[in-house]
Amino acid sequence: MVKLLIVDDSVFMRTVIRDMVTKDPTIEVVGTASNGVDALEKIQNLEPDLVTLDIEMPKMNGIQVLEELKRQRKRPKILMLSTLTSEGAEMTTRAIRLGADDFMLKPKDIPHVRVIGDELVTKLKHLVTLPALPAVHRASPTTGPASHVVLIGSSAGGPPMLDTLLAAIPQDIPAGIVVTQHMPIGFTAALAERFNRIASLPVKETENGDIVENGKILLSKAGVHTIISNDMDANKTRLGKIIHSNTAPLHGVRPAVDKTFESAAKVYGKNIVSVILSGMGNDAGAGAQAIKEAGGTSLLCDEKDCLVYGMARSAIQKNAVDKVLPLAKLAPEIERLVHQMEAANV
Repeated sequence: MVKLLIVDDSVFMRTVIRDMVTKDPTIEVVGTASNGVDALEKIQNLEPDLVTLDIEMPKMNGIQVLEELKRQRKRPKILMLSTLTSEGAEMTTRAIRLGADDFMLKPKDIPHVRVIGDELVTKLKHLVTLPALPAVHRASPTTGPASHVVLIGSSAGGPPMLDTLLAAIPQDIPAGIVVTQHMPIGFTAALAERFNRIASLPVKETENGDIVENGKILLSKAGVHTIISNDMDANKTRLGKIIHSNTAPLHGVRPAVDKTFESAAKVYGKNIVSVILSGMGNDAGAGAQAIKEAGGTSLLCDEKDCLVYGMARSAIQKNAVDKVLPLAKLAPEIERLVHQMEAANV
């Protein structure tokens, strides 16, 4: 049984969160708190495994709670609950830097709060399995511009899967990695910070002009499409260069997985491994098709490991899938395929 403390200044939110999480028999709500001072006292007395922590609260806010917890030798796993605002995004990034383990976005519209229930339970249960200490990054022996690329697309339910997948990809993989995760503007910076503590490779949010490099993970910045363009350096070495595009949202989202996948297919051709994780909607199907037509390989995560299967199904409908695997088997298959491509290009 996982012990949970709910911290939020809203009686409504405390009630709704309790109702949502107690539908899972493995989660026990051991208490609630309406401010940071009360939260710290209850963390000490109740010793919860997990805490959902609001940011804006009276007496002591969520950031101050984290600062206090940093001074303590032992603390529970912390899931921040953030509002969908630019200020909320900035505070969430700060919270991750202070040691928060994950974050979740509160819907702007109160009637829709309950729709996050399944994802909230998934995140809480996933946090229990994460290592307590951040990953230690070591320099990858394979550096420089990538000749092979791994593209990963996901949406709802994707971040916990990305934790598992990115942590399992080896440090010496001879490929660059680009992750496109649907996320509101401002929040991909916090997500990149969080992945950087979990993954075995360094992770950063994309910037205009970034080069896709071996042994590095780029996370597509929210609010713009991540386009991979074909460029050359002074030595005539081919570069995959990141271009941010402000063109209209595709499938109602920006960044769109299709935009990244389709542009990469023109640059890397057969030297691509694409992976589609959990997500609703049709984004990724056309991109997977473009990759398959260019000679690359498209992988899907098995439906039983996904919260939502719309994106994966869109690729299936276009007959653009080479293999469907459980989440735990994706990293070894990615590594095998990249080394196979490398050997073929020697």
